[in-house]
Amino acid sequence: MIRKTVINTKLITALSLAALLVACKSTPITPVKVEDKSPTTASTSTDATVAVADANAVKELSIDGNAIASADGNPLRDPNNILSKRNIYFDYDSDAVKVEYRAIVEAHAKYLLAHPDAKMMLQGNTDERGTREYNLSLGQRRSVAVKKSLNLFGVQDSQIETISNGEEKATQNCAGEACDKDRRVDIVHQGE
Repeated sequence: MIRKTVINTKLITALSLAALLVACKSTPITPVKVEDKSPTTASTSTDATVAVADANAVKELSIDGNAIASADGNPLRDPNNILSKRNIYFDYDSDAVKVEYRAIVEAHAKYLLAHPDAKMMLQGNTDERGTREYNLSLGQRRSVAVKKSLNLFGVQDSQIETISNGEEKATQNCAGEACDKDRRVDIVHQGE
């Protein structure tokens, strides 16, 4: 009788783990149609220029697909380019993208729009506080929040993959400001 109980317990545990993994997989999200009322300037097929009305944001963002931005010609690797910024940080227990990261999200969106074959992965992360399951869920919600922000700028779901690392990449025994760096989404472009 004890052996049968042990086998049933192992079976239930394996089925529960399988259900959890299926529930955590990345699924495409239908983009929301939003009318963009921000002032824009005319753009060509190789240049994307946007004037931003927010006083705290970048005044003008220009991404030239033909410009040599780094030694190898890739603007993603140029440390002076806004595209080199790859982290979006979040408040404690929040998945809301802060206004201060709008320029970074917008720059990556313009890059993806100018390069339709480019793809990116958004990796959601949390600090170590909370249960493992909760942190996986929060990390996923954070990566999906950045994806929705990119969708608002016109990026297609086919160019974006979202995953959650939960607390896996957290600083061990974080305290204070160290925890702040764990609450983020990492932007990883394909091929990097």
